[in-house]
Amino acid sequence: MTSPLLLTGDDLSVDDVWHVAIDRRAVALAPSAVDRMRRSRSLLDDLRGEHTYGVNTGFGRFVSESIPDDQAEELQLRLLRSHSCGVGAPYPDEVVRAAMVLRANAIAKGYSGARVETVERLLDVLNAGIVPYVPARGSVGASGDLAPLAHLALPLVGEGEAFFDGVRMPGAAALAAAGLEPVRLQAKEGLSLINGTQFMCAMAALGLSRALRLARTADVACAMSLEALQGSLTSFHPAIHAARPHAGQVTSAANVRLLLDGSAILESHRWCDKVQDAYSLRCAAQVHGASRDLLDYVERTVSIEINAATDNPLVLLEEREIVSNGNFHGQPVAFALDCLAIAVAELASISERRVERMVNPSLSEGLPPFLTREGGVNSGMMILQYVSASLVSENKVFAHPASVDSIPTSAGQEDHVSMGNAAGLKALRVLSNAEQSLAIELIAGAQAVEFLAPLQPGRGVAAARAQVRTLSERLLEDRSLSADIERVADAVRDGSLLAAVEAGCGEIN
Repeated sequence: MTSPLLLTGDDLSVDDVWHVAIDRRAVALAPSAVDRMRRSRSLLDDLRGEHTYGVNTGFGRFVSESIPDDQAEELQLRLLRSHSCGVGAPYPDEVVRAAMVLRANAIAKGYSGARVETVERLLDVLNAGIVPYVPARGSVGASGDLAPLAHLALPLVGEGEAFFDGVRMPGAAALAAAGLEPVRLQAKEGLSLINGTQFMCAMAALGLSRALRLARTADVACAMSLEALQGSLTSFHPAIHAARPHAGQVTSAANVRLLLDGSAILESHRWCDKVQDAYSLRCAAQVHGASRDLLDYVERTVSIEINAATDNPLVLLEEREIVSNGNFHGQPVAFALDCLAIAVAELASISERRVERMVNPSLSEGLPPFLTREGGVNSGMMILQYVSASLVSENKVFAHPASVDSIPTSAGQEDHVSMGNAAGLKALRVLSNAEQSLAIELIAGAQAVEFLAPLQPGRGVAAARAQVRTLSERLLEDRSLSADIERVADAVRDGSLLAAVEAGCGEIN
């Protein structure tokens, strides 16, 4: 996309976040946002003589400490320095980039009182390809993602560290390399940069994009396994799902019918005497659909949060007030991230059961053991199921909710926190595991379907098998499949596998 994304503070989408974070679309402030921000700053300057949190007071438990006007700027700089104490490995670049555009969009709403120049410098840094070095551990998700956002903001003032052209360097050096000058913060601007849910929200927005793609891919993998195991299409009859009309269930069943359209494999055993398939096939639409419905809730929450004012205090233009509040609390996002992890973990769980059925000769309706013709000298795809089982088991641990935990901070002033950052970090781990699990099912399914030749699968399954074959050759004799799994998982993650399938059968909802 050649034109920059214009931030208004009101209409940023999850797809927009993906395009900025992954595709590196340029970003700028919309004229309407510039106008609101200037009016908000003017009101803040008019009212700053009053006792206002973060403007002329200390922070957290130090709220009762008054700060003289001649130390207002120093207060903001010291805030960034004191809060930059995160630990551990840094967030992935795309999460930091997403957090940058999300923080800019939150301030663009005109509730923070930050100057236009300060947010424009944040966008300059983003557009120049500078990625602040931000340790991923240290946020409890209550007064926003304080520690991560402080690390993100330090390079703007010429401090901290950042990556530029893949090289880690001091923040001042990164600015100089990009031809940028550091910004000098004024009253409240440090607080405006760090008070918000933007890191947990960045993980939620990017994770949601991947999870929605994964839900569609799960239907593809299921259809392929259904062909391989010569299952019945009856379980996906539209009247069945109309009788229990959960939206996700109805959509998933329709996808499977579309993918199997034209299948000679299913047609060949239409009149066989098998009455019912195992639950991992027969109940796939119900399980996949439940995950889809949970992701719908996540999408509603995230879509609101990425356009929300999460600062404290808020500058209310119409009321001409500056008010303390709790919009920075991450509970809505923490819940959504835990739900995302649960929904995705279940897609991987049922997928692993279908893999087991394909490789287990006791369950696979005539397929060779472990999907190899020369068993004994070859182990075939035996260990693929082990790997999927390992990933699924790990997901069960990470699906335990972080959002039900709370440890008070700031000497009891902040006595309930969301732990949304922990929810986000583990949700990303669950997503990666699930993408690899689905890749394993697709690799096994492609191999299994080929044992049924000359009978051909449905158009959608045929397209999926063809795309898998561009990434993973048919297994004729044993070789390491690690790289194959990673390639297919990457295609699941970036959407290229889905695009190839849709080219063969039409849109998968």
